[in-house]
Amino acid sequence: MLALGMGEPGTPGCWRGLGRVSSRDGGRGHRRGRGHPGRRGLRAQGTPGPASVRAALPSLKMAAAPTRRALTQDGRGSRSPPHPSRPILPVPSLKMAAAGPASRRGGAGRGGAGRGGAGRGGRKRRREAQAEADRPGSSRPGTMDCYTANWNPLGEDAFYRKFELYTMEWNLKEDLRDCLVAAAPYGGPIALLKNNARKEKSPSARPLLEIYSASGLLLASIPWKSGQLVQLGWTASEDLLCIQEDGTVLIYNLFCEFKRHFSMGNEVLQNHVLEAKVFHTEYGTGVAILTRAYRFSLTTNIDDLKLRRMPEVPGLQKPPSCWAVLSQDRVTIVLLAVDQDLYLLDNTSCSVVTPPGMSPSAGAYLQMAVSFNYRCLALFTDTGYIWMGLATLKEKLCEFNSTIRSPPKQMVWCMRPRSRQRAVVVAWDRQLMVAGNSTECIQFVLDEDSYLVPEVDGVRILSRTSHEFLHEIPEASQEIFKIASMAPGALLLEAQKEYEKESQKADEYLREIKDQKLLPEAVSQCIEAAGYEHEPDTQKSLLRAASFGKCFIDKFPPEGFVRMCQDLRVLNAIRDYQIGIPLTFTQYKRLTIEVLLDRLVLRRLYPLAIRICEYLRLSEIQGVSRILAHWACYKVQQKDKSDEEVAHAINQKLGDTPGISYSEIAARAYDCGRTELAIKLLEYEPRSGEQVPLLLKMKRSKLALSKAIESGDTDLVYTVVLHLKNELNRGTFFMTLQNQPVALSLYRQFCKHQERETLKDLYNQDDNHQELGNFHVHSSYSEKRIEGRVGALQNAVDEYYKAKNEFAAKATEDQIKLLRLQRHLQEDFDKPYLDLSLHDTVYNLILDGHHKRAEQLYRDFKIPDKRYWWLKISALANRGDWEEMEKFSKSKKSPIGYLPFVEISVKHHNRYEAKKYAPRVTPEQRVKAFVLVGCVSSAPAPGQLGECGGSSGCVGQDRPQEQKLVPRAAWLGP
Repeated sequence: MLALGMGEPGTPGCWRGLGRVSSRDGGRGHRRGRGHPGRRGLRAQGTPGPASVRAALPSLKMAAAPTRRALTQDGRGSRSPPHPSRPILPVPSLKMAAAGPASRRGGAGRGGAGRGGAGRGGRKRRREAQAEADRPGSSRPGTMDCYTANWNPLGEDAFYRKFELYTMEWNLKEDLRDCLVAAAPYGGPIALLKNNARKEKSPSARPLLEIYSASGLLLASIPWKSGQLVQLGWTASEDLLCIQEDGTVLIYNLFCEFKRHFSMGNEVLQNHVLEAKVFHTEYGTGVAILTRAYRFSLTTNIDDLKLRRMPEVPGLQKPPSCWAVLSQDRVTIVLLAVDQDLYLLDNTSCSVVTPPGMSPSAGAYLQMAVSFNYRCLALFTDTGYIWMGLATLKEKLCEFNSTIRSPPKQMVWCMRPRSRQRAVVVAWDRQLMVAGNSTECIQFVLDEDSYLVPEVDGVRILSRTSHEFLHEIPEASQEIFKIASMAPGALLLEAQKEYEKESQKADEYLREIKDQKLLPEAVSQCIEAAGYEHEPDTQKSLLRAASFGKCFIDKFPPEGFVRMCQDLRVLNAIRDYQIGIPLTFTQYKRLTIEVLLDRLVLRRLYPLAIRICEYLRLSEIQGVSRILAHWACYKVQQKDKSDEEVAHAINQKLGDTPGISYSEIAARAYDCGRTELAIKLLEYEPRSGEQVPLLLKMKRSKLALSKAIESGDTDLVYTVVLHLKNELNRGTFFMTLQNQPVALSLYRQFCKHQERETLKDLYNQDDNHQELGNFHVHSSYSEKRIEGRVGALQNAVDEYYKAKNEFAAKATEDQIKLLRLQRHLQEDFDKPYLDLSLHDTVYNLILDGHHKRAEQLYRDFKIPDKRYWWLKISALANRGDWEEMEKFSKSKKSPIGYLPFVEISVKHHNRYEAKKYAPRVTPEQRVKAFVLVGCVSSAPAPGQLGECGGSSGCVGQDRPQEQKLVPRAAWLGP
């Protein structure tokens, strides 16, 4: 089956699928300008029949893969020619691969085909596979050859294919061997450092640092004016790291704009860098350095720089033949090889390790590679032996003998997540080998120098003219497209094609799937396989098949199908050569849509990022708002327009979009030196809490204070005021506050609790004598010595007189007099009287029996009579001095009457004394007094006067009289 809608061999449909195939190079696609007929040229010669196809191609098994259609943003397509590399041997048909594996080394395998044609065994197996394919229910013959022609088997269950991503647009004149190359993972950009000295034949010519997209479009370039570069690398956020010989690491963005730099330490500076590697861990992006003294230094996170010097290797007198950085259990270690020995450097020690299952005759180590997830390790020796195992060096996975003794240029892992196959890709100058857990390997001839970029699910192959991707075929694609496959997905794809032809075979295929109750599985297989396909035509065929199958399933959840359609549309958009991000579906899911949007923003592809957000219906804060904010930050850097125009354009575009922070945009404008633009942008910021800090940073303190006051946020006002206090001199600061009454009032409140002396200065500047008097009164209580307190109060008296507040002045003078008297009392009676009020002082004097001193205070401070009498009888009763109390009651007429005497006596449980004062109570209150003392019988009736006739009339003492008392006192009420 063929998922590109091609017809039988020899038909126009099949010929369109096989366009741009040269019979000379065995399935290798032509490049522009080499004289091979292109697609248009072949069409001009007329539509060929089967004979012409066989004449043009030695065998359909050598047919090239369908050319990739790169979708542009407007939906139109452009074709790119295939890669110039080709397999060393003609790739056998996958019909042969299904029948039995064949060797890939040294010529035609058993039953295979050499360059001259197909072997006898190969023809026999092809006839058997053809007969199998022609049986009812089998896949159609011929068309599958077209699709699987570039499938290369490795072992029994794994297939690998290499297809072109882009024809590179960079027009590179130099070979890659003459350049320092670094390519970022996840379809990231490519950095090249070209040595112009060789081209210009002038030692003074500066190298040229260039950054390209994955399709070869130039993003930026600068002449390199700094020190000697040793290594280039990319961070996880796509910043370029340039590691110099002196250990300085310079960081640039995608457009060669310098961001910052850091040093790897004095030791590296003194000994210089011999080799360097950039690696990625859960901590971030790290840098490892090998110095010319053969010592290692590294940092695991360049954003939180902590340099670590690794232990020394004993007796190391020459550079290691190869080394790598491993990350195990959150610990970063260095593995290096010296001849036949492997050394492991951790934080504290150096140890010799031996890989399990390594043959003693394997030879010296020449190359090592760590997998993308840092879990696997591969070692290449000078005998051509390849060992593959876990990075912990505790388990061997497989081995392979390549028989090639020359050191490889590169060795990287090529693995698919959740795959059982383990494979490495080894590159020499003109040869590429894929080796895994099999006795076989896959080899390709490279016409140009190539550079390998490991990915999470494959390997990208860069050359001067093309960009390819090598990966393992996922299981879903194998099940559908494998020769003679009877998988439900394969049958569903064929059923859909037959349905489009209006053939009854569609019903036969569909019934066969439904009878086995495998239709949901078939739909899921087609949906999954569509994600792994790079060709839009193949994606559409698989999705049409899935949509066709869904129609015959009740309640099939549509979310997976819809999500896959959305994801593929996004992927096809970013894979366009003008965008140049060739993400696979696996990489896309690992990267997440949020990170992809960030990368589009970094490339300043704002319209595409916004269209993707709108298409996926992402929330504004997560999508469009964030992208518009980045666009605005970039807009303020453009200096060809005035501040007013830029501010107006940004506001027109952003408006009141939720999630937009104008303060962040204004901060970027200020960083670019456009202060006035920043102020204009802040006018659109609705949150004062975001406006004020930036205004303070821009030295616009008065404006910041006005904004803070307008907000009504006291904390914000305090922030500005304290900032002004630290920035301005005292006089200017006070004058600024004078113009802002709200700020001045709040600052006074602050000073009352935090800075008392500053508060005094404020009052002095305002000539506010009333508040100055209050300040001195308040301050007097913080004085420990009586002289200091009196002095502060005297200052308060002076200020009160200046403020014409005579009451406050007199009251303060009385307090001074009281303090002095209290000091004398304390000295005379050795009892604390200080800090007591006048009332408490008099009360304590009476309580202690110093009646004359109390009388003196009574006269000196003109205590009101009523207050003094209440105070004295309370103190006497509390002391129990009833005799003195009786004398006091007879000294003169009581200004408070005698009922208080009765009440206080009763309160202190002395009714005997209370009875003495009851007859002296005024008639209006006498009944209450007799009731309090319990002499109800002696209480006079209204209009009568009487006295308590002794104890015989008291309640509780003369029980027989109780019945007589009740009628007489009935008027008292209940």
